[in-house]
Amino acid sequence: MTSRLAIAFQGAARTVTGSRHRMSFGDRSWLFDCGLYQGHREEADRINRSFAFEPAELDGVVISHAHLDHSGNLPTLVAQGYPGQIHVTTATGELCSFMLADSAFLQERDVSHLHRHHPGKPVRPPLYTPADVEQTLTRFQAHEYHRPWELFEGVQVQYYDAGHILGSALTVFEVARGAERFRLGMSGDLGRPRRRILRDPESFPGVDALVLESTYGDRLHSPSADTEKRLSEIVKRTLERGGRMLVPAFAVGRTQELAATLHDLTERGAIPSVPIFVDSPLAREATAAYTRHPECFDAETAVAFRERHGEPFGFARLRYVASPEESRALNDRRDPCIIVAASGMCEGGRILHHLRHGLPDPRNTVLFVGFQAEGTLGRRLRDGAESVNIFGDPVKRGADVAALDGFSAHADQAELVGWVRALKPAPRRVFLVHGEPGPAEVLAGRLREAVGAEVHLPALGEEFALWN
Repeated sequence: MTSRLAIAFQGAARTVTGSRHRMSFGDRSWLFDCGLYQGHREEADRINRSFAFEPAELDGVVISHAHLDHSGNLPTLVAQGYPGQIHVTTATGELCSFMLADSAFLQERDVSHLHRHHPGKPVRPPLYTPADVEQTLTRFQAHEYHRPWELFEGVQVQYYDAGHILGSALTVFEVARGAERFRLGMSGDLGRPRRRILRDPESFPGVDALVLESTYGDRLHSPSADTEKRLSEIVKRTLERGGRMLVPAFAVGRTQELAATLHDLTERGAIPSVPIFVDSPLAREATAAYTRHPECFDAETAVAFRERHGEPFGFARLRYVASPEESRALNDRRDPCIIVAASGMCEGGRILHHLRHGLPDPRNTVLFVGFQAEGTLGRRLRDGAESVNIFGDPVKRGADVAALDGFSAHADQAELVGWVRALKPAPRRVFLVHGEPGPAEVLAGRLREAVGAEVHLPALGEEFALWN
């Protein structure tokens, strides 16, 4: 019987988080990415605790990068019986080692907080424990860019640099059936050219089918100069009224780029010199990981890092807050300052404590520098909510809310289309994931015009035969 290659979209289908794609070839099956879904708490908990397949039946797992919406549910998969290896780039494995541990710690801490402050209220247990994380990390198998490896007989895999965060990978699966070959490309999250710190996204040899992210499929990002100008204006306006700027930011990638930008703006005199705090143990760990992998930097950043004492990460100017006591003390300060804290969508982490204290104050500004998924606290604030619940208690918004999309590490519409057009030959079929329906529909139209591909927007759970 002829082996059939198929893909089932079991996460990040017509939504932006929770990437999870199950592939099968003959009697083998594997998972590409295993991310946490972020959104309404009840729905997120239900989705993250369940799989549409038996984890024990998988033959392999391949991960694109360390962001939790792509890797954060691996411990659940392992705890529910997945027995095999988890394939990552070297830098992704290093980032996951503390990102997953931090995720387990935050889940346990949030459960403890709810028990203390809402006694008697039913509280679900954490998705997974530190012990589950430790077991998961023993399964990691690291690979370098451009060095193919065999997932199992008939399926070869190769990573390319996605330019999204440290260690992020574009992934190509080459499936063999006798003398015939079928190539499937997976973008994971596609980065952007000409960004601070990391190299530009690579291209790879043409593929027969492509699974492509579509987060910003309907818009263009602001030019870097415009973003920096707006950032300077927001900072100065906030500080002039004696307020503080609260910035929810992903601890890996976004925080490092923002720190580099704030450091540079201060050096140039574009913003006042005020205390800048990065309040995230995870961001501190991630920044240290970045410094251990200068081979991933673009040429300019690599030179600056070697010759200018830790730039572009602002070691001489920023203070990386470590202990919970230091974090709480920030809310007692009365002087203007900038606080950058995770999580980027305000769904956990230390930013919640800063919002609880700082959101009511009209002198303050909450600045979003990343995408806010539907159903998240960050999305509600960005959409203008006058009051939100934080740790189960209502908090009124008095602070300004601003947003900058120029810091996004996701390619915009023009960058996505340009990247696909550079693939030679162009893919015959494209599947758009990791995007809400509106942006994905717009991008689908642009891709049909640009490369003439058959473009699909798969629904959750939908399966497609790629090679019969």
